[in-house]
Amino acid sequence: MIIALDAMGGDKAPDINVEGAVLAVKHTSHEVLLVGKQEAIYPLLDKYAKIHSISPSKIKVINATEVIEMHESPANAVRQKKDSSMAVCAKLVVEKQADAFVSMGNSGAAMATAIMYFKRIPGVLRPAISTPFPTVSGMCTILDVGANVDCKPEHLMQFAVMGSIYAEKVLGQSKPKIGIISIGEEDSKGNELTFAASDIIKKTTLNFIGNIEGGDIPKGKANVVVCDGFVGNVILKFGEGIAEMIIKLIKDSVKSNPLFWGIIPFLKVAMYSMKKKVDYTEQGGAPLLGVNEVCLIGHGKSNAKAVKNAVIVAAKYASQHVNDEIARELAKYGQIIKS
Repeated sequence: MIIALDAMGGDKAPDINVEGAVLAVKHTSHEVLLVGKQEAIYPLLDKYAKIHSISPSKIKVINATEVIEMHESPANAVRQKKDSSMAVCAKLVVEKQADAFVSMGNSGAAMATAIMYFKRIPGVLRPAISTPFPTVSGMCTILDVGANVDCKPEHLMQFAVMGSIYAEKVLGQSKPKIGIISIGEEDSKGNELTFAASDIIKKTTLNFIGNIEGGDIPKGKANVVVCDGFVGNVILKFGEGIAEMIIKLIKDSVKSNPLFWGIIPFLKVAMYSMKKKVDYTEQGGAPLLGVNEVCLIGHGKSNAKAVKNAVIVAAKYASQHVNDEIARELAKYGQIIKS
């Protein structure tokens, strides 16, 4: 697989993107197209190729003269900067020179770029950002987490379909359980959106388990968690904050209590395992489901490890033909939406 990577995206670009590309080609058979300002990329490519002892033969630098900054308005930036690193990445995918587009930059701009150049899959009303979330039994998929803050019931139904296919094809979860976020497990709990969305989802053949509460997410009650982008983004950011807080509290407690020092070697193993599970860099990024090509959007604070993993996840997504399956499944449920 060939991945077009936005070298200029993210808080620590282009360093982390170049090193992430080097790590990706070192540990996989994938190729990476580093897209951005050549004068900034080439010295870093030489540096990290030497550090990690590889020949950068599977990395090609593609020049892009413009950069969409993290603070810019997505709509204006995408319209005005036609030679941005994001736009060039998307064009490479459309022209079949790459199989996927990955960016750690301005998430709104990355999404707008993908929608503009890739277009929506036939039948998709709203593309959705889907993100993996750790649970006690593995991972679940939450969508939407920010692309659509205001949704209609049919949007949530489509999120359920797309999330189910992604969970099965990419995450390897057979017959994933679908839950819709509400304020109670009972069918009588919720708001107009969740009531109507549940009614529509029940008409599909999805493995729908009904309402779930926020506390059910980390328990692993559902493999796919469906909600509007406002709720999803709050869940995502709250989860990241809680994970950081727990790890810090444990570290502070150990440091402040000498009685704990004897168990530090054993605690380190448990801490490493826990940190690995809640660390967003392990998953790399969140796929934008519902567009015709593969787009993975990473965290602005990403490091090289996150970039490497984003490349790997994007390649797996592209290889599984997820978009073809989404188009086929949504075609089956077109009548449900019309009714």
